[in-house]
Amino acid sequence: MTDAGGIAVDRLTEAQAKDELARLAAEIAGHDVAYHQRDAPVISDADYDALRRRNDAIEARFPELVRPDSPSLGVGAAPASGFAKVTHSRPMLSLGNAFDDNDVAEFLARIRRFLNLQPEDEIVVVAEPKIDGLSASLRYEDGRFVQGATRGDGREGEDITANLRTIADIPERLGRGAPAVFEVRGEVYMSHDAFAALNRAQEAAERPPYANPRNAAAGSLRQIDAGVTAGRQLGFFAYAWGEVSALPADSQSGVLDRLRKWGFPVQPWTRRCAGLDEILAFYREIAAARAELRYDIDGVVYKVDRLDWQDRLGAVSRSPRWATAHKFPAEKAQTRVLGIDVQVGRTGALTPVARLQPVTVGGVVVSNATLHNEDYIAEKDIRIGDTVVIQRAGDVIPQVLEVVIDRRPADAATFTPRETCPVCGSHAVREEGEAIRRCTGGLICPAQAVERLKHFVSRDAFDIEGLGNKQIQAFWEEGLVRQPADIFTLADRDAAAEAGLAAREGWGETSVRNLFNAIAARREISLGRFVHALGIRHIGQANAAVLARNYQSLDALLTGMRDAADQAGEAWEELLNIEGVGEIVARAVVEFFAEAHNLEVVAALRDAGVDVRDEEAPRSEGSVVAGKTLVFTGTLEIMTRSEAKARAESLGAKVAGSVSKKTDLVIAGPGAGSKLKKAEELGVEVISEEDWLKLVGAAG
Repeated sequence: MTDAGGIAVDRLTEAQAKDELARLAAEIAGHDVAYHQRDAPVISDADYDALRRRNDAIEARFPELVRPDSPSLGVGAAPASGFAKVTHSRPMLSLGNAFDDNDVAEFLARIRRFLNLQPEDEIVVVAEPKIDGLSASLRYEDGRFVQGATRGDGREGEDITANLRTIADIPERLGRGAPAVFEVRGEVYMSHDAFAALNRAQEAAERPPYANPRNAAAGSLRQIDAGVTAGRQLGFFAYAWGEVSALPADSQSGVLDRLRKWGFPVQPWTRRCAGLDEILAFYREIAAARAELRYDIDGVVYKVDRLDWQDRLGAVSRSPRWATAHKFPAEKAQTRVLGIDVQVGRTGALTPVARLQPVTVGGVVVSNATLHNEDYIAEKDIRIGDTVVIQRAGDVIPQVLEVVIDRRPADAATFTPRETCPVCGSHAVREEGEAIRRCTGGLICPAQAVERLKHFVSRDAFDIEGLGNKQIQAFWEEGLVRQPADIFTLADRDAAAEAGLAAREGWGETSVRNLFNAIAARREISLGRFVHALGIRHIGQANAAVLARNYQSLDALLTGMRDAADQAGEAWEELLNIEGVGEIVARAVVEFFAEAHNLEVVAALRDAGVDVRDEEAPRSEGSVVAGKTLVFTGTLEIMTRSEAKARAESLGAKVAGSVSKKTDLVIAGPGAGSKLKKAEELGVEVISEEDWLKLVGAAG
């Protein structure tokens, strides 16, 4: 029987308390594994409780000694009201997709072009099954697991340390020789057997079953009470890393070998493949074995093996250039079109949606599918009553592929495009050259207003937990939230109301408190997320991030858009010079901020206490080009143009497409023409590619 006693807590010295907390953390963690993961406890509940009480008492007397792996922060702790946010020190990027052999060949060709490889240079990739689960990062300091987080939006995730500690596949400590900091990244998943057992338990408890293992894994990992997670039999595969103080190898495969030695499960099907033929042969081998695996996969991931090549390739937008996911063909099914509805989006776009007889596709029940626009319906001759073939494109978005003509009923009805908005009745216009018909109602259209609010709180925007589509719709209909700022004044208005939210059906004091805490937690937001949340037409996540990186503060962005309002002059030229911003995007953002009511929305958000953080420049310690605007022109002979631009941006520089008064440096190769001439006219410094490479070396 374990002795929870020893020296009385009130007589412990600080040094003794530190040693005792270390012993208790290790001992209690061992008992947690025995109880929650092996169902084989080795001490009584009373003895276990005594250990935890002693730990809590010591922490109460010495709060500065609370450890990152403290039992009070893990399983058995009182349920928290939500998850804290974690900013990833290195973004957790998503992967680009390849859907056929040609896409994979082009992936390899892009690498060759970017790195300027010779035909005899062999590209070796590490190929591994793409686990259909939930991405997570595990931070180890001095070999000890100290923090775990979800991927979130790639830059910011949720702190789920306590939940991850319950997964037996995740070691609490690394072996000897572990770097001071090593962030392991991988996938949390649920096996088919565990999924079946969980759904049996759900049905026995008269709760709805989970749709698929991925949903079950995600739901299990995001339980507020880590004790629930502990009973869900989750697994983990390590496949990458984030921030590290040192790497144990110079190749992807070498680092994976080290992760195995540290105790992490690594996908057993992982294989090094040289060239297209080996890659595609491996893909087909995995596809054939897919049904025999004990977990779900939805494709194969290819990563360049050489880490020096990975560094040179870098990333574009939200995806690395050195990796791609080769997806399996989407699953298909046949069903009947019961009707065609028209939905109104936040920009007024009228999108026809097929209302389907429910059918299961890839483990998910599908009852609606996008029909894109009226031209798509006409081209495929889709009629109400038709039997159609549908698929979940990329295993996500349901779409209609084709009509089964020989099963068309005699009374199948054709679709007539609407000339008025189905929500507000305003005229619906299809502009010349566009496939989309749009409602002209603007702000008077409730559908657009509601959809904009839904976008504002969505995961890639303000990401307010507990405030989803259903709640936004209800709050709009009840007049509680009509514009974004109303969200941040809701708590104060609720406190002053005679009958608050807690008195309404479906709400209670706890759920209301959790909602208001979640809203308060999102009063601070990055500039990129803020711009994306505003719902500007043509401004998605990538464009919002580009604008944020270039203007770096909300005030600077507002000033720049005001100065560019006439779509002429220096400010307009500066906007167009931003790499990746063309006239369509530039016009959209300038026109948005030229509208007085949009500026009022921004001002109201600030008045409601929303703090838009300045965008941090890329880490560029020691860089002599950080913050400078560069232009590349002419032919680069040593480094490709793409690689030169990527390298400059990684060092904190801005790369522009043309020379202006704000250009700091022009890198000119042979054949430089008008840009070089303009640089000379403006007195902008011009250097050769050789000098640029020396500068990069000095900066890097």
